[in-house]
Order: sequence, then C-alpha cells, then structure tokens
Amino acid sequence: MKKSATLRRPLKVFVADSNSMGCQLMVRALQQSRQPIKVVGSATESVEIIKGLSANRSDLAIISADLRDGPITGFRVVREARVCCPHIRIIMLVDSPQRALVVEGFRAGADGIFSRDEPFEMLCKCIRAVCGGQVWARSDQLRFVTEALATGGPQPIKGANGTHLLTKREEEIVQVVAEGLTNRDIARQLNLTEHTVRNYLFRIFNKLGTSNRLELALYVIKQRGASQGSSVGEPVFAEPVPGSGSGRPLRGDSSLTSSCDD
Repeated sequence: MKKSATLRRPLKVFVADSNSMGCQLMVRALQQSRQPIKVVGSATESVEIIKGLSANRSDLAIISADLRDGPITGFRVVREARVCCPHIRIIMLVDSPQRALVVEGFRAGADGIFSRDEPFEMLCKCIRAVCGGQVWARSDQLRFVTEALATGGPQPIKGANGTHLLTKREEEIVQVVAEGLTNRDIARQLNLTEHTVRNYLFRIFNKLGTSNRLELALYVIKQRGASQGSSVGEPVFAEPVPGSGSGRPLRGDSSLTSSCDD
C-alpha cells in the first residue's frame, strides 16, 4: 500500500546534466510528459548538484556521467549523493551503455543506468521502475556486472563496523549466484537441496536488505568498489573507459527482478 501511494503522487525529480541546454531540454520533456513527474531542480556542476539535492526534497535524481566540471565526474557525485541523501533513488545517464561505464555506475551507487540513445518514453518507464524500488538494467548490462564480480575474486561482505554479515556458506552462495548459477546448479555444486538453497537466499536477502539476484550482485559490486577504493580510469576492468559511442535502443522494459526462485 505504501509503495502504491508513493507512485500515485507526483514523483519529485532532480536533473543533473553536462550543460544548461541539456538540463532545460530534459526538464521540459519531463514536465510535458503525461507522467506524474515534478522537476524540483537542476544543475550542471558537482557542488551545485549536491547542494540542490540537499535543499530540494527529491524522490529521484538523474545524474549524467559527464558534468560541466569534467568528464566522468558524475560517478563521484553519485557517491556523494549516496552519503548526503541516502533516500534518493539515482539513475545514471550515459552516452552509451559501455561495460566500464555500466559497472562503475552501479558500483558508485546508481539504481539504474540509462543511455541517451534510448527513447524518452523508456526513460519514463525507467523512472517509474526505479522509484518503485526496482533496479533498471538490460540483460547485457547484468552480464557486465556478473563478469566484474567473477574477475574480482571473492571477498567477505562486511557491515559498516567491519563485521562479517554472512556465514561462510552464505558467502559461497552469494558468489555462485553472482556467477549466474541457477538454484539447481548451486544445489549440485554445493551438494545441497534446492529447498535449502532457497532458504539460504531468503536469509541472505533479509540480512543484506536485497530482494532479488540482481540487487544482490549490485550490493557485492558496491561493497567491492568501496573496499578497493576504485574509480573510473583505474585498472579495475578488462578494458579502458570508452568515449562516446552509439548504442542500440532499449527494446523493452528490462528491469530484472529474479527472486529466490529460478
């Protein structure tokens, strides 16, 4: 009921793009759409964005990876926004959904990645999904995330005070889920029943505050990024950060919500 009530009222959105014209165009498009969206502010530079988010109560922020004060500075802004305004959902706007940008966007704390090559109607769907508590990602973007997890090596998941949140067996479950294994595959590999695997997943989701496999993978990505202190441009990925490029339009709602069941 609470979620439905939230989605019925106008969603308060803050827009952050690399230049004033870009902000104005997006603000106008959002305001003229038939969706219940209210733009509460916009900005083009890092300091202005953080001040704007703190001063204007927002449900969601659309933050470009490139801002007026420099390329890829949007990733740092997303991290800062997560600290100063943890309640705000964040969509990261990228020129094209390249692997390094997608992984780093989720690692920084974005709830969804949206490419400028995608139609505006899809942005409205993305906003509704993210404000509704979903993670917005295409299947290929999810693959980028799972590949980054696989190459990063297993690390214990810890709380803010450094204590381990999961048991050793739960850590094993997390790693194989991040690799894309089904419940049946996990049961075979770890010599468990599928029922036991589902029970483990329910406990893991409850401990970490996640609700599906994608959110679990993103949780681990963000933790790993924080522990490594990584940023775009460092040798975290197998390929360097690309420049602008053309991407294929998103053909449908690809927010992924797989649960404990396959």
